Amino acid sequence: MTYKKTLDWMFSQLPMYQQKGASALTAKLDNIQLFTARLGHPQKKFKSIHVAGTNGKGSSSHMLASVLQEAGYKVGLYTSPHLKDFRERIRINGKPVSQGFVVDFIKRNMKFLSVNHLSFFEMSVGMAFNYFDLEKVDIAVIEVGLGGRLDATNIIVPEVSLITNIGMDHKEILGNSLTLIAKEKSGIIKNRVPVVISEFQEEIASVFVSEAERFNSRIVFASETEKETYKTDLLGSYQELNVKGIVATLKELSGFKVSRENIEKGLQNVVKNTGLMGRWQILGERPMIVCDTAHNKEGFKVVMEQLEQLKFDRLHFVIGFVKDKALEEILPQFPKTAFYYFVKPEIWRGLDTATLKQKASEYGLEGKTYHSVKEALNACMSTANSDDLIYVGGSNFVVAEVV
Repeated sequence: MTYKKTLDWMFSQLPMYQQKGASALTAKLDNIQLFTARLGHPQKKFKSIHVAGTNGKGSSSHMLASVLQEAGYKVGLYTSPHLKDFRERIRINGKPVSQGFVVDFIKRNMKFLSVNHLSFFEMSVGMAFNYFDLEKVDIAVIEVGLGGRLDATNIIVPEVSLITNIGMDHKEILGNSLTLIAKEKSGIIKNRVPVVISEFQEEIASVFVSEAERFNSRIVFASETEKETYKTDLLGSYQELNVKGIVATLKELSGFKVSRENIEKGLQNVVKNTGLMGRWQILGERPMIVCDTAHNKEGFKVVMEQLEQLKFDRLHFVIGFVKDKALEEILPQFPKTAFYYFVKPEIWRGLDTATLKQKASEYGLEGKTYHSVKEALNACMSTANSDDLIYVGGSNFVVAEVV
């Protein structure tokens, strides 16, 4: 098969959470354990760092990989979802896995994957673990897909576990309270493996402390312990807490030599070293066009704080969401004085523009609907003056259409 046909099979043969939502999930680890057993348990043959959280886990994973690369290590990086190409999910020292490896891996395992009904995510995780094993990485940074406890990545025993900000997202799967969600995220804590919590959140800190005690794991709340500040090329004031988590994680990582200079260079060259896209990414200057993958209440809270720090004449939002987002928690944060361009991301789960416009109007947000993200952005750019600011986001899938 060609690379395109291979991806078509992966995306359509079996459910994929990004396309189908909660119905695509399997709440157990049996399948991934069965698959990795077939592959020779590759996850046991390389060292790793496991990263979970609601907001910041993607940026944190890329920052960790960048710093470790600067320290001279061969670093695997597994993240999700991808924005443009599936191969973004599996990288070594910033270079995506080859098309040939993806095609050959699926070809070799297609019958097994079909017979055992593995999910798209389980296939991807098995592929990443096999690739990192074959390529003999020194260490791999593994980002949780969703939750933690029952996520397919949670068969690794890492050197350190990192948990970033906890917010109200995927409530239909993880629970309808921060405590329940934190409990699911804390499922990545392993016996005697240190765990770093990027942000101390008083209402749920006890959840992490309890789990750490249960597993005899040292726990560090980075926002409380890290006093040094470092600059990063990832824009957005919200990266400050992520950086604290990174530094604390590296301090807990035994057997690896990482200098202050490595940390400084790694944090300042994240995009160059790892190819990260979509985190407060500047797409244009006059007018300034910013895209960001924030997609929940907590994510947009920091986006609005960031926007308040910038100077511009008028503010424009090109926004679209998926159907399962709690818009009643998100939309009240948006300014009523901005101009809105409502879009639907090109996926099955995309929320239709008529519904979005109606819901937005309930919160005093007025605008027009457009048939595509591209059409909306073009209309916005023709309206905006050079001193305006255009924000594009609401969903990974909206951002994917403009980066």
